[in-house]
Amino acid sequence: MDDRRKLKLVVMMSALNEEKTIGHVIGDIPRDMGAPMDVAVVVVDDGSDDATSKIAADKGAIVVQHARRMGLARSFADCLERALEEDADIIVNMDADGQFDPRDIPALIRPILEDNADFVTATRFATKDMVPEMPWIKKWGNRQMCRLVNFATGTTALTDASCGFRAYNLKAALHVHLSGHLTHVQETVIDLANKGLRITEVPLRIRGVREHGASRVAAFLPRYALRAGGIVLRTFCRTRPLLFFGIIGGTIMALGIAQGLVVFGNWLLTRQTSRVSSLLITGSMFITVGFLVLVLAFVADMLDRITDVSERLLFYIKLDRYQRRHRDSDLPEL
Repeated sequence: MDDRRKLKLVVMMSALNEEKTIGHVIGDIPRDMGAPMDVAVVVVDDGSDDATSKIAADKGAIVVQHARRMGLARSFADCLERALEEDADIIVNMDADGQFDPRDIPALIRPILEDNADFVTATRFATKDMVPEMPWIKKWGNRQMCRLVNFATGTTALTDASCGFRAYNLKAALHVHLSGHLTHVQETVIDLANKGLRITEVPLRIRGVREHGASRVAAFLPRYALRAGGIVLRTFCRTRPLLFFGIIGGTIMALGIAQGLVVFGNWLLTRQTSRVSSLLITGSMFITVGFLVLVLAFVADMLDRITDVSERLLFYIKLDRYQRRHRDSDLPEL
């Protein structure tokens, strides 16, 4: 990191009816982060009907209120935008429910301070002694989601892709572009990994069960799994379309070719195809559909290249807007 000026750390959190915990969470955020820096807190109140906003403001946080519930992904996007408006060099995202210990923030941001990562995520599952108490179905679901995310990126070997305790340097924060409406945790990893940013994990001890209330994202696990899985697949489709549609088209075409080989083999043995004529029809259909999907894969890949250019332009627009506010300051090199 550039040490020519004092860094700015913004800790951001989305909150919904967290009056019992948010005061303690904000109060426990350390001011000594292992390097000279200013620390600010941004809270997006996603339509709470309790004293969440008042308590956060009383604790010195910058509070953004939603008139109605907009969802975690929208709250995260608003948090990120406000954090950048506060001139953040490093942004830490955490929950307001007390599951994450704010005193772990210095350990979380250390890889960024040492310039070893652009994006850091806490992991609950890297070592057995740090695995939190949680229902076995949630542990199993987290493992499967992590495998899906690692496959979708093709470049990461994460042990925990669903933990919301994360840190971004300025480059990573400006690169974030979300399309999902339920959650941001998996989509962010895939998005940043496919943009070539450096990603690492930090093992931290995290509470597995909330002390108060229920999770607004994973309250009903089957629905959460379906919706989060859909976001991962959609992000995979958007970021690696040639592989996504290539697998589908290749599989369909392979099934058609296999049926064609059965017909050909039967003809070699019996010199007739009457008994397997239906395979000839279905095989031809599979080959045709598979070929069309492969064509779609190449079209989608070209569209992805256009999208990549658009997102690069968006990154530079965001960077220019950020730099315009700091013409007289020494910015970190991106």
